Amino acid sequence: MQQLPAAPHYHVAFSGGVDSHTLLHLLAGQRDALSGALSAVHVNHRIQQQAGDWETHCRSVCEDLGIPCQILRVDGKARRGESPEAAARTARYRALADWLPAGAVLLSAQHRDDQAETLLLQLLRGAGPRGLAAMPATMPLGAGRLVRPLLELSRADILDYARRHRLQWVEDPSNADTGYDRNLLRHRVMPELQRHWPGLSKVLARAAKHQADQLELANALAAQDSRTCDCTGASLSLTGLGKLSAARQRNLVRYRVAELGLPLPSQVVLERVVEEVAGSRRDARPCVRWPGVEVRRFRDRLFIMAPLPVLDPVEHYPWDLQAPLALEQAGGVLRASPVAGSGLRLPAGQERVQVRFRQGGEVLRPAGRAHHHRLKKLLQEWRVPDWERGRVPLLYLGDELIAVAGLCVCEGFRSGASEPGLALSWSRLPDS
Repeated sequence: MQQLPAAPHYHVAFSGGVDSHTLLHLLAGQRDALSGALSAVHVNHRIQQQAGDWETHCRSVCEDLGIPCQILRVDGKARRGESPEAAARTARYRALADWLPAGAVLLSAQHRDDQAETLLLQLLRGAGPRGLAAMPATMPLGAGRLVRPLLELSRADILDYARRHRLQWVEDPSNADTGYDRNLLRHRVMPELQRHWPGLSKVLARAAKHQADQLELANALAAQDSRTCDCTGASLSLTGLGKLSAARQRNLVRYRVAELGLPLPSQVVLERVVEEVAGSRRDARPCVRWPGVEVRRFRDRLFIMAPLPVLDPVEHYPWDLQAPLALEQAGGVLRASPVAGSGLRLPAGQERVQVRFRQGGEVLRPAGRAHHHRLKKLLQEWRVPDWERGRVPLLYLGDELIAVAGLCVCEGFRSGASEPGLALSWSRLPDS
């Protein structure tokens, strides 16, 4: 209780299992000592047949304890080729992060044995310090914070408490299925190891702490290298990256991927990023992909991004220029803001335009220039990355190209010094 950070609200992640029930019961008995209100949040993954019964059970327990219970329903089903465990975990944490109120603390009931299993799983996957640090005791989550107050306790400690207080909890039948890696470790591997090394979970939890220290040092070095490599948004300087040792290059790329909230690469893929993207020619167009991420090069910059959505270039969209226009296929939002003496000027009565994309062969005369130019050449001149060139919105009146969003207004359509105009901006969607 003394180690919990002060917060206006504490929400227990309540699955209905013994661990989270114990945590909820503990806190309910000490709620007057908390600096904020106490409630529970249950995530219904809608995977198991019993999911509805578990939701009912959680509501009932909370009602008996006099604690409010929020229910979040998600689609936790795994997609083709995806681990069911990973799919459910990703859906759960995404829903919790989106829901958690600003400044609130989410309390999760993972314990020392969970920590030991996590470290072993990561070790078997060949993880580095980030994976071997296992689960942090506290970390940011959405607009709040995630705290795991039971990490120093064993599964046996929790079961003992639950039995002494005659708690009633639900058992997920999938927890007994040794077809899942964690269950195989829990039911077959760990008991055998513990027969030889009784203090195994303590030792592994201590090892995870050592790795967390190493991760902190690696992150501090990466933050320093970020400044050297001019890390801006999703890109960094390849000239700066090339001045680092191979180990520091990998460390920085891994750090930037994590900072952007994207899935981390395996060591093999990370080597490809350094060799194929960072080590390519300046005019090359390499791309290294792994699920949820693409890494590309443009000139002297390395870009780390979520995969680009599929764009149908023949699609076109009417736009009244009043409200922002979200173009999900292109991966961005188009906006028009009133300005004076610059920007786009539309002929009277022409308040509606069409938004299109490159088909090839477009020619235009940017305002202030004496000659027409091919759009392809202008995009190169404006240093637009090649993978973005087909996604830049083009504004048309009828069949006449009048503006390239965020880049230029065509001759004859720019506002004069004393005229009102519209400044066009094109910004990426958060997940693009």
